Amino acid sequence: MEIVALTVAHMVLGEALVFVKRKAFGLKIMPNTIGMLGKKLGMTRVYSEVGSAMGVTVIEAGPCVVLQIKTKEKEGYNAIQVGFGSKKESRLNKPMTGHAKAAGKGGFYNIKEFRVHDIDQYEVGQEISVSDFFKVGDLVDISGKTKGRGFQGVMKRHGFKGGRKTHGSMHHRAPGSIGCSAWPSRVIKGKKLPGHMGNALITKKNVTILDIRPEDNVMVVKGSVPGAKEGLLQIYVK
Repeated sequence: MEIVALTVAHMVLGEALVFVKRKAFGLKIMPNTIGMLGKKLGMTRVYSEVGSAMGVTVIEAGPCVVLQIKTKEKEGYNAIQVGFGSKKESRLNKPMTGHAKAAGKGGFYNIKEFRVHDIDQYEVGQEISVSDFFKVGDLVDISGKTKGRGFQGVMKRHGFKGGRKTHGSMHHRAPGSIGCSAWPSRVIKGKKLPGHMGNALITKKNVTILDIRPEDNVMVVKGSVPGAKEGLLQIYVK
């Protein structure tokens, strides 16, 4: 029993050290939660029982097909790789054709891995629908790429107030002073300056599911979610 306990402790410590190292070097860490892929169809409004209007987002959630199952013994972690968005086989290259052949469902535009605890629940070629993971009233985390805004100034990018708009000001939308002269004689890292805005992966947490229509693979959630219409979304189970 002591040997088993020590082995488990070493495994947990090893995973914790890997997590710290990846965090320290700024590497992306796969969320340890199951979910599925979807597509943002757009926004509309619904009315509550008392007549108040509420903005909602309509999402095409799945179906996702399991393309590969990764195990802790072989790859070092348990996960499933799913595909979303059918793609003609004529548009696949040979490596992707061979990779998707085992599932027998053709090719896909979007492929992503999700961590799972019990891989015995899944098999290659299995279709995952929206009703398998979610129900009305659940809270979910939704990730998506925000709309790209290009190169923007400090007023639009960071919400700066700007200078005076009166005649002769000559300081309307400029950032102003950005550092000291004598010391430290450099611009401090993280200073809010003009630059590329948008096109970043953003996660909105604790989004409420208002309606699910399994026959249409549609999910309706409260409020807005990141990204433009037809944008890819990652929906995580809480």
